[in-house]
Amino acid sequence: MSISRFAMEIVVALAVCIAGAIVVTGAMEFGIRWSESGPEAGYFPFYVGLLLIFGGIGAGAQAVFARSDSVFLDRAQLQRLVSFFVPMLIFVIISVFLGLYVGTAVYLLVVMRFQGGYRWPFSLVVSIGTVLFFFVIFEVWFQVPLLKGPLEEFLGIY
Repeated sequence: MSISRFAMEIVVALAVCIAGAIVVTGAMEFGIRWSESGPEAGYFPFYVGLLLIFGGIGAGAQAVFARSDSVFLDRAQLQRLVSFFVPMLIFVIISVFLGLYVGTAVYLLVVMRFQGGYRWPFSLVVSIGTVLFFFVIFEVWFQVPLLKGPLEEFLGIY
């Protein structure tokens, strides 16, 4: 299985057109005219959205006329891409429910152990050490509380 460059260029061109259409639609809700006091709130976003639409159409036309059948992404590259994004997605989900510190520790531990091939003791020390380092930097020195989830209440922090 592979994805051709042409298919990817068409998908990106369509995505840019859709983003432009969303911007234009949103801008029209706020008014796109020039009033007595100057431009309405949607005036500039409207034209930016139009530029996005025209840019997407241009990119799509260029893709059609250039028609490159070269491979954009093959199976091996897709597997590497998935092996990066799936752990990141799990990190985000864990962080939302259990907090950034737990999510970071779990992410680093799993990625170091299973993708990096490090031994358990080293993976544990690095993941816990990194979380403690970030805690001291953000919570103690900069006094910027990060999302902690239920761990905050359990540890009595804040």
